[in-house]
Amino acid sequence: MIPVIALVGRPNVGKSTLFNRLTRTRDAIVAEFAGLTRDRQYGKGAMGDFEYLVVDTGGLSGDENGIMGHMADQALYAIEEADLIIFLVDAKDGRTAGDNAIAEMLRSQDKPVLLVGNKIDGQNPDYAMGEFASLGFDDSLFISASNGNGVRSLVNDVIAEHEAILSCLAIEDEAEPENAGIKIAIVGRPNVGKSTLVNRLLGEDRVVVFDEAGTTRDSIFIPYEREGQPYTLIDTAGVRRRGKVKEKVEKFSIIKTLDAIGSTHVVLLLIDAHEGLVDQDLHILTHVLDSGRALVLVINKWDGTSLDQKNHVKNELERRLVFLKFATTHFISALHGSGVGLLYKSIHKAYDSATKKLQTRVINDILSEAVKEHQPPLVHGRRIKLRYAHVGGHNPPIIVIHGNQTSSVPSAYKRYLENRFIKALKLEGTPIRIEFKTSENPFSGKTDKKAKKPKLTDRHLDHKQLSRKKGDKKQKQGKKPQQKKRTR
Repeated sequence: MIPVIALVGRPNVGKSTLFNRLTRTRDAIVAEFAGLTRDRQYGKGAMGDFEYLVVDTGGLSGDENGIMGHMADQALYAIEEADLIIFLVDAKDGRTAGDNAIAEMLRSQDKPVLLVGNKIDGQNPDYAMGEFASLGFDDSLFISASNGNGVRSLVNDVIAEHEAILSCLAIEDEAEPENAGIKIAIVGRPNVGKSTLVNRLLGEDRVVVFDEAGTTRDSIFIPYEREGQPYTLIDTAGVRRRGKVKEKVEKFSIIKTLDAIGSTHVVLLLIDAHEGLVDQDLHILTHVLDSGRALVLVINKWDGTSLDQKNHVKNELERRLVFLKFATTHFISALHGSGVGLLYKSIHKAYDSATKKLQTRVINDILSEAVKEHQPPLVHGRRIKLRYAHVGGHNPPIIVIHGNQTSSVPSAYKRYLENRFIKALKLEGTPIRIEFKTSENPFSGKTDKKAKKPKLTDRHLDHKQLSRKKGDKKQKQGKKPQQKKRTR
């Protein structure tokens, strides 16, 4: 198995910065903001000569009230599954009471711990080492995660030679090829139950769930396996209206959410049954459709909704989402688990439809039948002609149609073709994109039918033609041609 390294420490000591440095990514959001990381963030180490996993955790402050208690639980889960713990401290702030409490807790876990002092720039390493020596850990090193000073030495010289890592590397089998499986992104407005649904699908408290909008601030990628099928679940931050987004951290969270939508296979769009379908749900839906991802609509908190509200939600879905006939709708309760198991069937259908291999012959037959039943309109007195089609891509399925005057195809006729293809190909849960291309005129740029004849030069004329030409020229100039004198 690949060794797991957990990053633990007080809030704002640089754990996420070190995580990004070790994985050579920007997966963890970094800002001068205490308590920014709340969930466990996993990443594959990209620095060093061996394979390992890095786990970023929320800050431990000793305050177990409210959401801080849930963050501490996530950090404890990471400590339990780690082979080596990096205890990160702030060299600028020096040793604090919080560091003492964390050190005492780590000693009781019976796990190998490596003390690492961060933000050493401008500090005296010897003085810092003496100050943190009282924490009682033998192994210690001082780095600067922001600019990378000492990080490579930390990996190659300290972590790689640590007894806990060496024992894992000694029994490590050949790595199996990576297969992330179907990527499922759960998106929606804040506090609609995304993290609750993630934990319900996983069967464990994997992410922090708290009755507070904006609990999730990062996009968490969670690989798992169900009935032999690999999946990757993506918990995303809630997307609010632009006018309500004021913190820079939340802006970064929204960017990460939109990136997650673009990198997934199937999107589960969560809607709160208590509040019904609101404009922000439609804005998020627009991002999903623009990205072309397969889609499953999930109406959450259905169990605790009154009958009148249920009827209102269903009427709103039929009235405002009439263009979304391809997507399947589920009514669930993520908290109690009712209806959650049925999501997998729709997820598989949407994924299979989005990645389905289409045959050119079948596509052309569908196009021919559609045009035969309903011809394209006239444009400037000429009929739009759609000649043939071919596959342009997958996820979503893209069909390229060639013809003439295709730039003038009205949107209503394009929707008609999309619905015909979806119905004929039996696609479910995925949109389809149609691209038109106008065939080039083979005679464009060439001369007219009444083309000028090539000019003949004198060397092409015989003697009689040349004499006649000279005579014609003299007549034009007003001179009579010389005549031979007749003799009696």
